[in-house]
Amino acid sequence: MLSYFQHIQMLLQEAERKNAPVIMELADQIANSVIAGGVLHVFGTGHSHMLAEEVFYRAGGLIPINAMLDARLMLHEGALSSTLAERLTGYAEAILVRYDLRAGETIIIASNSGRNAVPVEMALLARSRGLAVVALTSVAHSMAHESRHPSGKRLYEIADRVLDNCGAVGDAALPLEGTAYKVGATSTVIGAALLQALVHAIAQRLVERGVDPIPVLVSSNLGAAGPELHNQALLEKYRARLPHL
Repeated sequence: MLSYFQHIQMLLQEAERKNAPVIMELADQIANSVIAGGVLHVFGTGHSHMLAEEVFYRAGGLIPINAMLDARLMLHEGALSSTLAERLTGYAEAILVRYDLRAGETIIIASNSGRNAVPVEMALLARSRGLAVVALTSVAHSMAHESRHPSGKRLYEIADRVLDNCGAVGDAALPLEGTAYKVGATSTVIGAALLQALVHAIAQRLVERGVDPIPVLVSSNLGAAGPELHNQALLEKYRARLPHL
């Protein structure tokens, strides 16, 4: 019987094989946007909101990343109510008014199932504003269930590009012997790995294009003044675009 670590290692290899070409295409697209003054937007509901936080204000990450965070869609404000909120048609528009999304930029929308109203609606709204939409989702799970949005569309069907976390239907991966249950969700681990791989690829493109300084957040816990000064200058540059700073 596979351990969780063994299963994750297998999934990481599968996710790399399946998504590597998409990551390379996105890295070029997003690097060009950053050079032109744009930022990358990341949005998720429920546990997927953690993927937006994963790459926001992160040491070793890119500064021009806007995490779109809404408390009603997070579990700490009420897990049951967050489940209901992500199914509310019209709620994505109420979130969007708080953020500055511009044509030509990219938004990554994370939703394992890809079927609830808010992430689907966010994708539709972003496309209508001229953004490139990327779905970070389980294609297998999405294909197995109908959309909860009035359009009948699932997230992967709207997106310009798809990052597939290669997860099983229901997210849980490991069967419990002697029962009908499975445990061991994989979407967060694989989703975080895909996003960090993308961040690395974008940063490398910026280096290749001669961008200086590279807008990477350096850890403020290194015990030197240099990182603080580097970070401060870049954070001031992007502060108006990143409302959660």
